[in-house]
Amino acid sequence: MTDANRRTVLVTGANSGLGKALALAFARDGMRVGMLVRDQARGQTARDEILAATGNRDIHLFVADLGSQQEIRRAAAEILDRFERIDVLINNAGTAYASRRTSPEGIERSLAVNHLGAFLLTGLLLERIKVSAPARILNVGTRMNTAMDFEDLDWTRRRYRMMQAYGQSKLGNLHFTFELARRLAGTGVTVNCVFPGVFRSNLGGTDGAQGIFWKAVDLLLGWAIPTPGQAAERVLHAARSSDLDGITGQYLGDRRPLKPPAQALDRDANQRLWTISERLVGLAPDSVPPSA
Repeated sequence: MTDANRRTVLVTGANSGLGKALALAFARDGMRVGMLVRDQARGQTARDEILAATGNRDIHLFVADLGSQQEIRRAAAEILDRFERIDVLINNAGTAYASRRTSPEGIERSLAVNHLGAFLLTGLLLERIKVSAPARILNVGTRMNTAMDFEDLDWTRRRYRMMQAYGQSKLGNLHFTFELARRLAGTGVTVNCVFPGVFRSNLGGTDGAQGIFWKAVDLLLGWAIPTPGQAAERVLHAARSSDLDGITGQYLGDRRPLKPPAQALDRDANQRLWTISERLVGLAPDSVPPSA
């Protein structure tokens, strides 16, 4: 197989945690691996460690803050220039903020990173993914029974609460998954959302509320909490398994479907968020036409 035809995977948030564990596993599989990271130095260190562990030199580093649409567009152009095909896209990057922050575009930052970053990056890479079919798009989700407040996605009317804002933004991944799966029907590209389970995470950074939480957990129950490598198995199954050939529009847990929050099953809500998202990231209306 030539380098141009080598199966290619792109993982966001790949410098640590779950994303790094996924990049390592795919490198061991012999795939061409794209690592999209926010920090150049940390990303380079992670890449070097994966190369040393696997001997796979076909590992490529791309740098972008997924809260910045300008940086996403620049990184997407670099990815398209370097990769002739994208067989698997894993939208893994996610974060939470203890207080309300905004992106360079003025959007509440957890929404900007966790939902809109994945939405824009996928949209920019979608034609390359389609010509690589059969291909898979996996959005890494969470499991919180919540609903998006379409009248206050930006948290300007309500009192900001970190985990509610995080949960709302991650619910966007499910809305996006279900709507994109319908729009890509018949293209050979499947779209699913995977909940990797609860695992030791640096969500929000080591100095954030989640970092403090996990430090306390490690002292008491660290032996019992799955590692990122263990959590990665669910996502790897969704990316690799022939049992999921042609399976699309699913919310997956440990090799089985999960019940999504009620709002995510509302097709009108899926379409409403899609329309809002296109406007917020500057993609043309119906950049991926609705299914019939």
